[in-house]
Amino acid sequence: MPDAVSALEGRSYRGFATVTEAGLTGMVSLRGDLASVDLAAALLAATGCAVPGLRRRVEAGAWAACWMSPDEVLLVGPHAAAPGVAAQLAGALAGQHALAVDVSDARASFRVAGPKAAEVLMKLSPVDFASFGPDEVRRTRLGQIAATLWTSGAEDYTVLCFRSVAAYGFGVLQSAARPGSELFPGRG
Repeated sequence: MPDAVSALEGRSYRGFATVTEAGLTGMVSLRGDLASVDLAAALLAATGCAVPGLRRRVEAGAWAACWMSPDEVLLVGPHAAAPGVAAQLAGALAGQHALAVDVSDARASFRVAGPKAAEVLMKLSPVDFASFGPDEVRRTRLGQIAATLWTSGAEDYTVLCFRSVAAYGFGVLQSAARPGSELFPGRG
């Protein structure tokens, strides 16, 4: 089996914000009844994370649990550990209406960083970034593609999309970060 490679192998662009393909990222989709005590216990045992609230993200150690829908949580952590976490969750929830799948190789992850990082995303997503808080997760659009995003720090955002459209995702982020195209010139 060949070595795993990320969608764009770490491509980076430095404009008025920096856009970087984040490399190999572990992602496990966990679907089921998010109010289930058994699901909460399995999630806690596998990752240390609690079930996140509506549009929230919870971190514990190397893992984060992101609310994706009323019956789905996306777990984000080390790429090498994702198959084991998916298997542990599947085993713990066997016989229940639940599904745990390693989707790491089906997704691409980007970082948009810098004092004007939000301006890059404002151009591409219908999200009110003025009220977009820490640990909030938003499923949205990035130009013409589906994306998920959250704040990773004070001036840092994580953006996920399907691997099949990673080049497009990087391209629109790069274009939106070009110097001279800032929404609020003189700020930052």
